[in-house]
Amino acid sequence: MANPISNAARLLHAGFVLARYDALMPPEQLAQAPWPARAVLKIAKLGRSGEVTGGQQNKLTAALSTLGPSYIKLGQFLATRPDIIGAKRAFELKALQDRLPPFADAEARKIVEAELGKPVAQLFKTFGPAIAAASIAQVHKCVTFDGRNVAVKILRPGVEKRFANDIASFGFAAGVAERTSAEGKRLRPTAAVAMLKDSMKLELDLRMEAAALSEIAKNSKDDPGFRVPTVDWALSSKRVLTTEWIDGTSMADVEALRAKGFDLPALGDTVIQSFLRHAIRDGFFHADMHQGNLIVDDLGTLVALDFGITGRLSEGDRLFLAEILYGFITRDYMRIAQVHFDAGYIPPTQDVNTFAQALRAIGEPIMGLPADQISMSRLFTQLFEVTEQFQMQTQPQLLLLQKTMVVTEGVARTLNPNLNIWKTGEPVVRHWIERKLGPLGKLEQLGGSAGSLARLALRVPEILQDAHGFTRNLKTMMEPQPAQRWHVPALWVGALALVVIALKLVLK
Repeated sequence: MANPISNAARLLHAGFVLARYDALMPPEQLAQAPWPARAVLKIAKLGRSGEVTGGQQNKLTAALSTLGPSYIKLGQFLATRPDIIGAKRAFELKALQDRLPPFADAEARKIVEAELGKPVAQLFKTFGPAIAAASIAQVHKCVTFDGRNVAVKILRPGVEKRFANDIASFGFAAGVAERTSAEGKRLRPTAAVAMLKDSMKLELDLRMEAAALSEIAKNSKDDPGFRVPTVDWALSSKRVLTTEWIDGTSMADVEALRAKGFDLPALGDTVIQSFLRHAIRDGFFHADMHQGNLIVDDLGTLVALDFGITGRLSEGDRLFLAEILYGFITRDYMRIAQVHFDAGYIPPTQDVNTFAQALRAIGEPIMGLPADQISMSRLFTQLFEVTEQFQMQTQPQLLLLQKTMVVTEGVARTLNPNLNIWKTGEPVVRHWIERKLGPLGKLEQLGGSAGSLARLALRVPEILQDAHGFTRNLKTMMEPQPAQRWHVPALWVGALALVVIALKLVLK
């Protein structure tokens, strides 16, 4: 394990690189810094070759790219944690591209042979050059002896050791922040680093990505318009992943999709609904659904690639989200507040009525706004202020969901700028709410164990009495009413990703 001296040395080097790129702090903060700090930053920039143009965003992403794979991943991870670095910096980091030059074909072949136990010439009929390279791995297009085109993903040499060292440094910095700052203690940066570490363990074991592909394939086998590549288990290992090669058009090339005659609005709906099914129904979702990881095959089917980053929600997380969502739909802010206290997300020293009042202050101003007038950045800012005010501890798994929902919405809107995400997601959300908060959901929650049977028996009359009213009210809320707008509830930061799809659910 790296010692504090080596950790500090690596962090100082990173700070020096950030300073050289003028990316350590925004200009407005730099102007207020003590003169010794300003002098050090000026010295750091001496001798830098070339200037980074295009504003602070390019400076920050360029600096992290220079620092290498670990910092690229850190930047991408922090883009999902605006509660830690602020909404503005999180937005800047969304532009960070995970692209690096490929390593040599000879090295790639060596890794494949070591992992699969045979010479490449006995494994593949042809072994093509790298067609894409990132911080973790690169991909080669190959042909098997039975004539199948396959994609072979290979981890970079030595990447595991480099990530281990850098993550140790991140943990060291997070620990210092948590011990020396009340704000650091509230934001739990050590938990964030631990989550990054766990995520990287999974991403650095391609067997886990293969398993994720297999699980998503099973879950989505009957989903309309969506599929994932099939894993070739015989040609896969910890450092090599082989899947079927699927020809298709990148979701980033909207003009090419249009030229091929695809129904772009329908594709946008598929993007949203597929993600929501996986997150809500299955509790397991692709957490990196940007345009580069989505293609459309010749039949018009959406194909998701690169399952190195996935998210998982427990049944408890989904039940919590169901309560939050139902509360916002009905504009029952006290219900939302009480659910947070019951879950232990808000310290008992806080006042539930005041928290409900704060939630109302967020939700009511955007009620009735059309979809294209909703400002996500404004909503984020307000929610983070509430988080700080009421000392909520962050829930990283829900923040990952939130980030993925925002990215997914962005992809869908490139296909259909007039997309009504609330209406598109309504069928999935309706089923979810009916399933989790309706009478059947209550029966499931109460009857989950033998110890619950007595409690279940006592509550059966109450549940049956509630059934008709729940169904009637849900139908009224979710069906458009003549001459009325859909309502747009706001949401708590941890529940944002799923609540946003219900922001425009029908006005009662």
